[in-house]
Amino acid sequence: MRESSVRALLAGGGTAVNAWLSGDSPFFAETLSHAGFDVVTVDLQHGMFGLDGALRLLQAISAGPAEPFARCPSHDPAIIGKLLDAGAYGIICPGVDSVEDAAAFVAACRYPPVGRRSFGPARALLYGGADYVDGADETVLTWAMIESAPALEAVEEIVATPGLDGVFVGPNDLALALGERPGQVPAPAKVEEAWVRIVEAAHAAGIYAGSFCANGTVAAHLTTLGYDLVTPGSDAAHLRAGASAAIAAARSSAAPASAGAGGAEGAGRSAEPESGY
Repeated sequence: MRESSVRALLAGGGTAVNAWLSGDSPFFAETLSHAGFDVVTVDLQHGMFGLDGALRLLQAISAGPAEPFARCPSHDPAIIGKLLDAGAYGIICPGVDSVEDAAAFVAACRYPPVGRRSFGPARALLYGGADYVDGADETVLTWAMIESAPALEAVEEIVATPGLDGVFVGPNDLALALGERPGQVPAPAKVEEAWVRIVEAAHAAGIYAGSFCANGTVAAHLTTLGYDLVTPGSDAAHLRAGASAAIAAARSSAAPASAGAGGAEGAGRSAEPESGY
């Protein structure tokens, strides 16, 4: 079976950098796979696509060197199975609020007798290899999201779930659950404290810790805290930031029209640059 490059990286003490896909463009998915990320995650919970779109995105990611992950919309075993059968090498699962939720999630990702995953690897055989079934349980990475007050309260128990590879922090939902406004940079003290508690609990249990991050600076900070998988923003955020930076650079050298140049006609012109070149 194809080796998980991410599992190997993490086992060697490295930090994986993860791209986050919320748009449904296979071209952008393939571009991000070639951009240098270790992982590209297809977000089926909040992304602007469904299962059919997720399949195309997983295919596009697989055309580049990054490893394909998916965030399922819930711990529904049918959807998790579809994503794994489509070739996802890691599943990030939201809504894991208890040990029971974590155990059910892991079971959905593992074949019997360890779990409850139904046989039908379809595209996973193409991506993982003809012996996919023999190595899937030891290769596919399982990440339970910690993003609610009950999950945070039970984190020391959740991380002890047999077969769970890691926990993944959803800082915005966690902020809401802790009575804070989401999206703040720097994060509120309660979220910062939760980040520390979660990574310490994960590592004490011998599993990995990952998190979504507002940007690269936050991702770098979480790396210093010991996080093993960091996501420095989403595709939409990168697009907005890149576009804003390009616009600002383009407008930075535009000199305002001088009232003294061109007489009365010049005085009436806007300081904004002309639309022509």
